Amino acid sequence: MKTLMTLAFALFATTAAAEGTHSHGDMEMSMGKVTKVDTQWNRLTIDHGPLENLDMEAMTMVFEVVDPAMQEGLSEGQEVAFTADRVKGKLTVTEITVE
Repeated sequence: MKTLMTLAFALFATTAAAEGTHSHGDMEMSMGKVTKVDTQWNRLTIDHGPLENLDMEAMTMVFEVVDPAMQEGLSEGQEVAFTADRVKGKLTVTEITVE
């Protein structure tokens, strides 16, 4: 019984630690500057810092947006915090906030 309790505690502790580092909702946001908003094709061009989760260096690149409504209120020159990931094989902004 003591072994079972020890294993249960170890599993709980491991799961709790993993949730803080691997959950999509907790993914670290990157900083960038919007250089183009393309509402026709639902794309943003962002001059960004490193994207740790994608193992990419700082650069300017075009991203699709997971939801076209995310582009509302965005304009060229705005500083943003955003999360990008691969969605159906395409680099996609999944979260964005204006700084």
